[in-house]
Amino acid sequence: MEPLVANVMQPIQSVAIIGAGNMGSGIAQKTAQEEFDVQMVDREEQWVERGQGIIADFLDEAIARRIFSEQQVADIKGRIKGVAGVENTASDTDLVIEAVFEDFDIKTAVFKTLDQACDEKTILASNTSSLSVNDLSKACGRADRFVGLHFFFHPAKNRLIEVIPGKETSAETIERTVQYCKALGKVVIVCADRPGFVVNRFFVPWLNEACLLLDEGIASAAQIDAVACKAFRIGMGPFALMNLTGPPIALHSTDYLAEQLHTPRFSGAASLRALIEANEMWEIDGEEECTPEVATIISERLLGQVFAVAGQIVDEDICSIEDVDRGAKVGLRWAKGPFELMNRIGIEETKRMAASYCEIAGFDLPNILKRDDKFAFEWVDCVIENDVATITINRPEAMNALNESVVAQLQTVVDEINANNAVSTIVLDGAGKAFVAGADVKFFVDKIRANDIPAIEEFTADGHRLLNSLENSTKTTIALTTGLALGGGLELALSCDYRIGTRKTQFRFPETSIGIFPGLGGTQRPARICGIPAARWAVLAGNFMDSRTAADLGLVTHLVEASMVDSTISTIAKAGKPVDKYPGKPSVANSKVGEFAESFYSDANLETLLGGNCPEGFDQEDRNISRQMKALSRTAPIALRMASSLIDASATTNLEKGLQNELDGLDTIFSTTDALEGLSALIEGRKPAYIDE
Repeated sequence: MEPLVANVMQPIQSVAIIGAGNMGSGIAQKTAQEEFDVQMVDREEQWVERGQGIIADFLDEAIARRIFSEQQVADIKGRIKGVAGVENTASDTDLVIEAVFEDFDIKTAVFKTLDQACDEKTILASNTSSLSVNDLSKACGRADRFVGLHFFFHPAKNRLIEVIPGKETSAETIERTVQYCKALGKVVIVCADRPGFVVNRFFVPWLNEACLLLDEGIASAAQIDAVACKAFRIGMGPFALMNLTGPPIALHSTDYLAEQLHTPRFSGAASLRALIEANEMWEIDGEEECTPEVATIISERLLGQVFAVAGQIVDEDICSIEDVDRGAKVGLRWAKGPFELMNRIGIEETKRMAASYCEIAGFDLPNILKRDDKFAFEWVDCVIENDVATITINRPEAMNALNESVVAQLQTVVDEINANNAVSTIVLDGAGKAFVAGADVKFFVDKIRANDIPAIEEFTADGHRLLNSLENSTKTTIALTTGLALGGGLELALSCDYRIGTRKTQFRFPETSIGIFPGLGGTQRPARICGIPAARWAVLAGNFMDSRTAADLGLVTHLVEASMVDSTISTIAKAGKPVDKYPGKPSVANSKVGEFAESFYSDANLETLLGGNCPEGFDQEDRNISRQMKALSRTAPIALRMASSLIDASATTNLEKGLQNELDGLDTIFSTTDALEGLSALIEGRKPAYIDE
């Protein structure tokens, strides 16, 4: 029976940004960077030109820092068209994002104009940090095609975005908007339309609570900042953050929450109001030390406030505990989110701190905090539409790195889908800009130092079971490798029948440079896909592969534009499983990388390369040759030799035996001094010093 693949939606291609200030210009810039056609619209030409100037300054800095080339910057600017007058927004624009001042009347006036100027199909969105999406949607006649977006400053840098549907927002509008946000490389939180949404709901009262501590004379701003930084493991305290973003924003936001949530505790502190009236900034350069007793008061008050409000967010079904933590870690760059902090501190202490704050604030302890056990986090989501199951690893704050929990949860979901006769196709995806950025390196280091190599072997064996469940699935399996896939993440992708890539795809096997070998099939599947010489090029030297290189080798099976990903999934699902997953040669016979690998990493040259020498007939001054020799010189010798031997063995063993060989070698490689050195160096951000032991 032919798979019942859902209709493919038309992706957003053209975007208009209303407002050319700092936020609007940032959104326009980021959108253009991702190759969308962009209109940047403001009331008058002078404001449009100002926005273009802001973008130009930002991109010039990017050139100086070698983030973009001059040609890339020229291309980005070329995709941004300045438009004077909201009424002149192109009628056929797919998505219009309003980014004007956070004033309800101003915003609604903009939407009334846009409703007249734009086609019926156009989605209208408001970039708002607090205003009701439902109320804003009433200003236009298309509540089904209206959605809230909350970009975090700076939109071109901060990876978090909150997507807020209204009561009447259609599923298609949500899905198309989320697709656009993901195309920007954003970590997306879809949340309910409640005051403050997710991050600001707990963050803004946190800022105000710091001010209230100051009002009470508990400590100075400098001391409160210092204690907050230690308690939350952050780089900037509340007062420093307010100085950075502007104290008026904090006052406006906290007063709004106080009004909307009927919580007087959130009303702007007297010190904050006085500071703004005086047009001053917080003094944060004073003495940071305070007594342990004072530090305890500050930390428990601030932690209790965050815990209590985070609990309210979940109780009100605004979003999940995972999304609350994701918002804190990605949007605010906290090391741990509120619920992870609760687990670290302990549930009883959490309840005590939260209850104490609730008593002060005048509301009840949230139900989710009335517990005795730690919070368990779900990192894997699954959505089934018709006969296609999309499994998403949703841990973008950690680049979707594989740990014990992620592997176990993936195994459970894959087993369930494999047993579901109504599903014909499995799509494996990663949230954020990475597919999967490898395994959790800290886990390996901790186990080596604890002399618990068996735990590493067990974790890796679990990984093999997961990948074999995909390898041997009767379903058609597709990995959406549309971002970064490193080490274990690339190995996970290669266990699938197909890999879809875009221009953002990047592959690499970094293992030999960090003291180990790829142990989840990385020495076996590449050799069977693109041949042994190409596998040596990829694995031994750990060469970075862009999308074109990966496609030439066959590691990417479908290289497409981002807008074509959904239609490609549909096409693959209809075609079914591949006739030959392992052709044993590059998919493009005359590709430069394939021909080079065949020549440089030949059997005849292997011993010479493993000995650290350049083979005869190759010019070591040649840039490419020099790069290969340098990469090989930075590998751990034992890991290099073991990886090479395992790759070679793929020629005379079946896949099952080859994978077992990897598992058999784990005790040897993780017992080496070089493995601990390489993995530790990666965590510590330094170059490893290998001794071949």
